[in-house]
Amino acid sequence: MIRRVMGEVDVKLGIRQTLQKIEEAYGKRSAISNVPKPVLVAVSKTKPVELILDAYSIGQRHFGENYVQELVEKANDARILEHCQDIRWHFIGHLQSNKINKILNLPNLHMIQTVHSIKLAEGLNKAWGKIKEEHADKSAKLNVLVQINTSGEDEKNGVQPEEAVGLYRYVLEKCPHLKCEGVMTIGRFGHDYSTGPNPDFNTLMKCHQEICTTFERDPADVQVSMGMSDDFMQAIEEGSTIVRVGSSIFGARAKKVADA
Repeated sequence: MIRRVMGEVDVKLGIRQTLQKIEEAYGKRSAISNVPKPVLVAVSKTKPVELILDAYSIGQRHFGENYVQELVEKANDARILEHCQDIRWHFIGHLQSNKINKILNLPNLHMIQTVHSIKLAEGLNKAWGKIKEEHADKSAKLNVLVQINTSGEDEKNGVQPEEAVGLYRYVLEKCPHLKCEGVMTIGRFGHDYSTGPNPDFNTLMKCHQEICTTFERDPADVQVSMGMSDDFMQAIEEGSTIVRVGSSIFGARAKKVADA
């Protein structure tokens, strides 16, 4: 349950409780696998900077945003720049090609989790190649994940599961400025776990296995981003290494219109 302090969400408690649940779920998973401990990405979309500062103050470093303009404003906020110098921003929303430069020029951008097409991979690779010339580390690559539509829903972005290896291969072989860290899915909301495991998680893990086999990668080195507030514990037990948790930390979100 989200506790409220002086009318506000107790973010620090939310972070601590979420990390405790991650440890619990990871304990069950690690007994049968060498999968690394999952990274918590705190999804702060539509939430004020003050709550991000609260989470950062107790050690949270990875934050996820869905909307380009909102991330631009937060990443450049004077309070974030002053007090959160080690923050790591993950973009986890739909990225249009005409918004690429807005995102890639941001301070402390850590990862684009939603590479869903060759066109987007090409655009990111080309843009990052230009930007990194002004980067202190000119060899720095942009971390990305291949987004896979595991539920088959039209409103969800991502390549079809049978195309995952192909897009991963394209990034690996044709995008020298990108570092493909692994795979990501959103999946269908509201799965009833009394009926069995989440089929979308199973599908993503099969894609993960196929990628590891095809490219001779150690499974522990290929990230899996799946699981949100309602199901991140089940996702970890299935093999997730990145969980994206918002409402369990920050409370229910206000509705926001998409970027124009």
